[in-house]
Amino acid sequence: MTFFALIIRNLWSKKARSLGLAFAVAIAVMAVVTLDVTSSGLEQSAAAIISVGKADFTVAQKGTSDTLSSTIDRQELTQLRQTSGVHQVVGVLVETEHLDADNPVFIEIGIEPTDLAGFGVNVVRGTAYSATAAHQVMLGWRAAANLDLHVGDQFRANGTSNTVVGIYSTGNSFGDAGAMFPLPALQGYNRVPGIVTLAFVKVVPGTPVAGVASRIDYAQPELTTIQTASQFGRADRNLLYLRAAVDGSTVLAILIGAVIIGNTMLLSLFERTREFGLLRAVGWTRRRTVSLLLCESLLLALLGAMTGVVLSFAVAEALAQLPQLKGILHPNFTEGAFWRALFTALAMTVIGALYPTTRAALLSPLKALSYE
Repeated sequence: MTFFALIIRNLWSKKARSLGLAFAVAIAVMAVVTLDVTSSGLEQSAAAIISVGKADFTVAQKGTSDTLSSTIDRQELTQLRQTSGVHQVVGVLVETEHLDADNPVFIEIGIEPTDLAGFGVNVVRGTAYSATAAHQVMLGWRAAANLDLHVGDQFRANGTSNTVVGIYSTGNSFGDAGAMFPLPALQGYNRVPGIVTLAFVKVVPGTPVAGVASRIDYAQPELTTIQTASQFGRADRNLLYLRAAVDGSTVLAILIGAVIIGNTMLLSLFERTREFGLLRAVGWTRRRTVSLLLCESLLLALLGAMTGVVLSFAVAEALAQLPQLKGILHPNFTEGAFWRALFTALAMTVIGALYPTTRAALLSPLKALSYE
């Protein structure tokens, strides 16, 4: 019988225990991977906001609970425009509204019509709204398709009926699934006169972007500049908490899993003491005996990791359909999530196996054969 066949036979002889151990690993891996992909998905959705405008970087209020809670007033916008190296600043107000069950978190963007071109908005049908229009709106082409609305139709939002004057495209799925209003109108609907959520900054051609961003960070410490998705935590504390939760859950899963695996392996060692004594008596080395016990656990860990990843797909998709997260959460299964799953499974197995394998290595063949 080959070494691998012996491992399979030993695991199959204790099917219930083997499946229980693999299931415990699977649950731990599922929890870790689900947190990872949901965190990555929410970060991706948040990062999509800053990529709507065709800017060099985005400015938001520092340390808000979430991106949409950011507030920048007229004075701060004026100071941004006066910063050396800044070519253009586009202030936008971003709000959300529950339209219906299919659109529980519909994105509404308030922006001046003169800033549309600089924001990367291309009107594909109809025309842009006027600066002073109170009941005019443009729909992203995705939103228009989802809502089955066309130029000239009425779009109800913010408790008012608004005429669809144009259909636009930004080349960004997030922006194209929302609606754009004249900035003063959306500010009035939400009772935030003079306030914008984000400022999209373009620098003077040839000017180092990092230098301009640094000057803004220094001159206006209440604001923060964002150039990449990884920097979004500067403005959104929830993303920082999510990242910390992912790392914390990984460590916790490894520790709890290690205890479960260690107890299971120790119980198996006690039950098979005579078997290990016999193997040592017929010439097996300590290393080979330990390898047998460790490989059995590693095989179950890999099985549990694969099962956990599959379960995480189902759980993440179910979370994405919750009314509170629909349209916002898009699970993002990155390569890092799969590596985290493998690391979690292997780490809990290796740590959990330390004590049982040490005892197996120190077994005396004579005492093991006399063990009752």
